Amino acid sequence: MVPILPYVINALLYAAVGFMLVRGMGRQPAPTTGAQRGRPQPTHYLVLIPLVLHTSLLARAMFVHGEMYMGVGTALSTIVWLSVLIYWLGNFFYRLEGVHALVIPVAAVGVLMPAILPATKPLANAGMPFFRVHLVISMLAYSFFTIASLHVLLMAVLEKRLHAGTLPPLLRGLPPLLAMERLLFRIIAAGFVLLTLTLASGMLFSEELFGKPLQLTHKVVFGVAAWLIFGTLLLGRARWGWRGRIAQRWTLAGFLVLLLAYVGSKFVLEVILHR
Repeated sequence: MVPILPYVINALLYAAVGFMLVRGMGRQPAPTTGAQRGRPQPTHYLVLIPLVLHTSLLARAMFVHGEMYMGVGTALSTIVWLSVLIYWLGNFFYRLEGVHALVIPVAAVGVLMPAILPATKPLANAGMPFFRVHLVISMLAYSFFTIASLHVLLMAVLEKRLHAGTLPPLLRGLPPLLAMERLLFRIIAAGFVLLTLTLASGMLFSEELFGKPLQLTHKVVFGVAAWLIFGTLLLGRARWGWRGRIAQRWTLAGFLVLLLAYVGSKFVLEVILHR
């Protein structure tokens, strides 16, 4: 039985810090430039408090008695943890204040997942360095696309408010919509490179990584489908200038397919089929 109290405390810390960040964002003046930024606000460093605790809890859930566990709950928590870390580091270079309005609440829920859905079996081949590299790259890819999806949702809200002619204080500190869109495609491009490396390593070295030749499982099919969706989106952006709602829909579609590829398959196997 996993003790849930530390996870609840971590979730409450995320919620408290998120509230302070959102409250401070509503007081910031509207930016006059693009997505580039200078020094982060002092409240930005508060994210480190729940993030460090999240790191400790995640390490305790993943590494038990010299073995590595990566169940669906741990996987979701890892993706969320990496998303918060990427957001926190990226905020030193870009204006990402608005993203925390979605990232931090997601983290408050995601940090609870290892306690709610604990892993019951150790991860096979976890001792292989190449397997760990493959796992880290795949988790990073998921994290970049998680941030991209949250970024898209924020852009949709901002666009709707701009068309309505009413912009609440919370959204006034965001960069212009075009600047946010350029940043979105940089995030997607980074995630696409990582996803390409994940699929390539998994297909070329399947027997070394997983102990068996490559099989056309639903995980592989959904992974390739997500790669095609994001690749088409980047191509459409480069050749035909895709933007706006087209880019938003393709991003969300690709993210949902990617979730089905890994998290969805693990959920079915572990939670529903108990394998």
